[in-house]
Amino acid sequence: MEDVLDLYEALYDPARPMVCFDESPKQLIGEVREFIPAQPGLPARQDTEYRRNGVRDLMMICEPKQGWREVLVMERRTKIEFAHCMRHIAQSYPDVEVVHVVLDNLNTHKMASLYEAFPPDEARAIARKLEFHYTPKHGSWLNIAEIELAVLSNSCLSRRIPDEPTLRREVNANVRERNAKACPVKWKFTAQDARRKLARLYPCVSP
Repeated sequence: MEDVLDLYEALYDPARPMVCFDESPKQLIGEVREFIPAQPGLPARQDTEYRRNGVRDLMMICEPKQGWREVLVMERRTKIEFAHCMRHIAQSYPDVEVVHVVLDNLNTHKMASLYEAFPPDEARAIARKLEFHYTPKHGSWLNIAEIELAVLSNSCLSRRIPDEPTLRREVNANVRERNAKACPVKWKFTAQDARRKLARLYPCVSP
């Protein structure tokens, strides 16, 4: 926990940027009967029956200190997809030595996943570029990418989305709008706050 909090508290360093990564599934749901929009004096009407059109996984990559985010839409959430996301992050920062990546403890979120997807030389080159910082078990609230996914969901994904093109269009529009504002995330919960408010997590407390 304190490792992640120290990253959030540190001043922005363009030579060693920090990104947060998280993923979330999105069910594609189509209409069985035509949706009837609202009219004067009548509310919108939507049939309770729907058609399942599969699931897509939203891979959220954000740099909170710069107010930037990107979402990759993928068909699955295996080690291969994770590895491709990590390569994408590494390639997005060609001129830096290390990128700090904050992520949770999902079983696919391992450096070993790179070797499942790429030849050893390429996997090792990506691994050298990235430094993983894991949130604690049951502590995914520390990952700003999870917050970004919640904002995305509440902003444009709370309705029925029938297919992947529509999903991509909605996600990309939301990302463009938020990136245009480029508002950095001001994280205020520090390691000192944790020691005071979460004292039960610290077995050794100074008198």
